[in-house]
Amino acid sequence: MDRRTALTRLSQGGLLALSLGPLQLAHGATLLAVRVWPADDYTRVTLESDTRLTARHFTAHGPERVVIDIDGLELSPQLRELVGKVASDDPFIAGVRIGQNQPRVVRLVIDLKQASAPQVFSLEPVAAYGHRLVFDLYPTVERDPLLALIAERIAEKSTPPGMATPSERAASEVGDALGEFIGKMNPPRTTPLPPAAKPPDDAPSRPRGTERLVIVALDPGHGGEDPGAIGPSGLREKDVVLQVALALRERINAQPGMRAFMTRDADFFVPLQDRVRKARRVQADLFISIHADAFIKPHARGASVFALSESGASSVEARWMAQKENSADLVGGVNIKTKDAAVTRALLDMSTSAQIRDSLKLGSEVLGRIGQVGALHKPRVEQAGFAVLKAPDIPSILVETAFISNPQEEAKLRDADYQAKLVAALMTGIERYFAKNPPMARQRAL
Repeated sequence: MDRRTALTRLSQGGLLALSLGPLQLAHGATLLAVRVWPADDYTRVTLESDTRLTARHFTAHGPERVVIDIDGLELSPQLRELVGKVASDDPFIAGVRIGQNQPRVVRLVIDLKQASAPQVFSLEPVAAYGHRLVFDLYPTVERDPLLALIAERIAEKSTPPGMATPSERAASEVGDALGEFIGKMNPPRTTPLPPAAKPPDDAPSRPRGTERLVIVALDPGHGGEDPGAIGPSGLREKDVVLQVALALRERINAQPGMRAFMTRDADFFVPLQDRVRKARRVQADLFISIHADAFIKPHARGASVFALSESGASSVEARWMAQKENSADLVGGVNIKTKDAAVTRALLDMSTSAQIRDSLKLGSEVLGRIGQVGALHKPRVEQAGFAVLKAPDIPSILVETAFISNPQEEAKLRDADYQAKLVAALMTGIERYFAKNPPMARQRAL
């Protein structure tokens, strides 16, 4: 190496050191935030920093715990905040211990309440986030969502008083529920039931023509790390759509023979592929994804309903909307290393003409009802390639309840009375669809 080259490299190194600053040189990465997202499905811990962090982890037993060594970090007040952010009712984390394991290596010990399969991965900066180091704690054995629905039904189902003893009544309830479960998993091969008589416009009917449990999957958009759109006064899409979905779940569960299943029932993130997979695991009869629209111009207004398209979007706006919603995984954070690309492509390419046809029927019923509550952005059901609508055997729609970016519509979405009217409209649309298209007893692909 000649003298000129050596001086050039020394100068470049000095400029790099000056650009980093003394605090970064001394302490490495700076933590911007620590967050914990507990849920029955999994708990997520996120460390957000100004530069990329790397980590190594291993699990230990007796007691159960996961040990994570993070490079380039020093103990800081922000990092210590993590200890206090773990809720006592967290399904997975019993506590967190933090220490300086080596110079510029921080060790996190997460004490577990149950055996877990941890996933540790990094996310590049996106939207309002910097670099994120994510720890996802999944159960080693995934719970069966269909059995969970049955357990809810057993807990809530009332038995008329009679001569049977309490234990006999309990056994009967369990038998009834298991009978529904077996019948749903292995339904008899029959021809479609005849359609019910068309109800008058002002008199919706509840689903009939079948005795099996009818399941409606409700999918509140976004959640956890992904807030969705944010209104002018700060209302977050993920919060308002969860409120609407929870209220709609109550309405559905109050109907005889119907049950609502939610892809998320609290503030946590669910990847798009998992939303579809969850609905298929419970063999849902319908899938309704609930959102609140946003646009760069605040005057945009009105509700919309979308179905899947096999041949491109029905409009430029529909294509833009699908692209925006399909980017949720980037913001919410998905460990792409755990996803089988071939399986993902297969799942998302299994849309069928029959599913789209039924989805358009459902969308038309819902659009007609919510159009009586507020303004419509478009007078027809739009179509585009939304990832969450690609279950091949479930009629699926995405409802944009209003433009949260519009100040007037944001105020409506915040209003409890408007939410109640919106929920009633959605329920009426669901009932009218089932009245005209009774669920069939048929074997579904799992």
